[in-house]
Amino acid sequence: MHAADEVDRIVDAWSRERSDLDFAPLQVLSRVDRLSKHLDRQRKTAFQATELESWEFDVLSALRRAGSPYQLSPKSLLHETLVSSGTMTNRIDRLVSRGLVERRTDPRDGRGVLVTMTDAGRERVDAAISLLLAAERTMLEGLSHGDQDKLAALLRKLSLDFD
Repeated sequence: MHAADEVDRIVDAWSRERSDLDFAPLQVLSRVDRLSKHLDRQRKTAFQATELESWEFDVLSALRRAGSPYQLSPKSLLHETLVSSGTMTNRIDRLVSRGLVERRTDPRDGRGVLVTMTDAGRERVDAAISLLLAAERTMLEGLSHGDQDKLAALLRKLSLDFD
């Protein structure tokens, strides 16, 4: 037998009130939603400690994952962060003003622009990802590595239809 959590209590209450419905989806997705809220808090804490907003972390992370020299075209950044062109332009402008990225002319196409992360940007995103991973590791302490692998595989399987 497993310990009951808040989702169990909610599902039990609904089942009493609407016994005609199958509440199985709530057993999974309400827990995912609740975990997402906890994860959001952990991310905000990690980002605040490094003086980054979550959107700044997203852009800087995309640049960091690109590898040295940590630069991408604005179009590639759009693809990586799933925001509109206007939003990306605004975000790049704000990151430039904070000294976390620079705009450079693309040497392969003089009309093109590359967004390049500065050393300050790299230091911030590296610190933020370290703090975030430590917090996420703590969130998963209740699961064995095997259980974490199984959960990751199941969530991957579920999310493939949405990606």
